[in-house]
Amino acid sequence: MKTEVSTAVNFVTRLLRGTGLLSEEQLQQFGFSLEEALGDHYRHHWFPNAPCRGSGYRCIRINHKMDPLIGKAACTIGLTKEQLFSLLPSELTMWVDPYEVSYRIGEDGSICVLYESAPPSDTNQTDSCKDELRIGRSSPSKSFGMMTCSS
Repeated sequence: MKTEVSTAVNFVTRLLRGTGLLSEEQLQQFGFSLEEALGDHYRHHWFPNAPCRGSGYRCIRINHKMDPLIGKAACTIGLTKEQLFSLLPSELTMWVDPYEVSYRIGEDGSICVLYESAPPSDTNQTDSCKDELRIGRSSPSKSFGMMTCSS
């Protein structure tokens, strides 16, 4: 879980760093606070043998409402939710699942994979959560593309 949480935290921190409005000290404190909040939040909702189980609970979402965990971490560096809205994309979804961290900016954006690893060979996991989402759709409203984004 540590690698997946760190990947998610680093991504959000990079988005904030790109604005140029926060000091490195603020960014480090934000990252520390968000990592702690996510670790606590996911502790009893992390299922490596069934990675899609709990995926909705672990989803980080900004969509006209600030994700409460990101908002809580922002408060530790003195940012209000309004200020945070102005610094981050207005539509952001991030899935933090065992063996994969992915995100989408915008409702119809492509899903980008930030981190992916193979589950241990003793699990029966074959598809990722986003593959199940794609396969499970009987009539998608719009097609969506997948791309892997590397840092």
